[in-house]
Amino acid sequence: MTPETIEAYGVRLRPFRPADAPEVVAGCADPETRRFIPAMPDPYTARSAHWWITEGAPAAWAAGGAAYAIADRDTDRLLGGIGLTPISEERGHFEIGYWVVPAARGRGVAAAATRALSAAAFAAGVGRLELLTHEENGPSQRVALACGYGHEGVRRAASAPRDGVRHDMVAWVRLAHDPPGPTARLLPDLPDGRLTDGVVTLRRLGPADADPMYRLHSRPEVVANRVPPVAPDRAPIERRCRLAESRWLAGRSADLAILDAATGTVAGGCALIYDEPATGQAMLGYSMLPEARGRGLATRAVGLVAGWAFGVGLARLWAGTRPENVASQRVLAKAGFRREGLLRGRLPGPDGTRIDSLIFGLLPGDRSG
Repeated sequence: MTPETIEAYGVRLRPFRPADAPEVVAGCADPETRRFIPAMPDPYTARSAHWWITEGAPAAWAAGGAAYAIADRDTDRLLGGIGLTPISEERGHFEIGYWVVPAARGRGVAAAATRALSAAAFAAGVGRLELLTHEENGPSQRVALACGYGHEGVRRAASAPRDGVRHDMVAWVRLAHDPPGPTARLLPDLPDGRLTDGVVTLRRLGPADADPMYRLHSRPEVVANRVPPVAPDRAPIERRCRLAESRWLAGRSADLAILDAATGTVAGGCALIYDEPATGQAMLGYSMLPEARGRGLATRAVGLVAGWAFGVGLARLWAGTRPENVASQRVLAKAGFRREGLLRGRLPGPDGTRIDSLIFGLLPGDRSG
């Protein structure tokens, strides 16, 4: 359905050739490629590359899909591979996938190739393209957004097995009539990757934060304010840290580590949960480690997050506390939040009980007042 050769956005998509074999091996044997595309021969050798070039790629074409080499437009040297797999030819529904050799990463090659093939596919009559990414593959999710694909949801256990385990995949979709250009993000990246006032710094949570986050969320006083109020296992905390970027890119939440700006050590955590995108409302939650309490860091952190949130278009923030959590209420009041009411029995408590929740709200004008 698509042309044999496509030239656009600075790349050339063409058939694979025998001379591409060394670069095919370099790309497909690379650990990062294998991490996210596990269904490849292991080890990946020159023989594997020869099979792909002479049999695998032609078979993809014969099955109604496409298998292109991504080549440098000036030198024709292989930079990666990209293809289409039919999901339902009758409905014009295809999956798009790609890989890039290590030496070409970080240069926009995947995005350029995805834009080029997407445009050619739609011109050929395809109505819907789907791009599946692993939840931990932030760079690939950024490619999807840059190419106008929108977050559609999570496909549970949709990956090929990796070490005997099937992993969830994030579904990104673009339709033939979608507007051109990148997908607008609900939650953009922080400016320069952080927010700071010189005393406290906030940055996106990452895998390296698992230890302090587990210590924080295992504290009895923090557990009492969890939903439900049960001490967490370490695995969910590690997963939360690993998937923070994915959930941010999907517009679901901005999960942040709060740092002491002077030392760079983790002082606590803060999360902005975008619970009502249609109304521009998000929930704010935060916790501090014992050694960081009583120094005004939480108030500063809440103020920084609120300023950023309103700056990127949110219209309202809210937070809830247990009635007896006076310290958290003081933080909210200092940050400009106003008490709005009491929701009786809002939260699950221990042993089947229900817990009341005090609700606080913040509007952009409250901060200036």
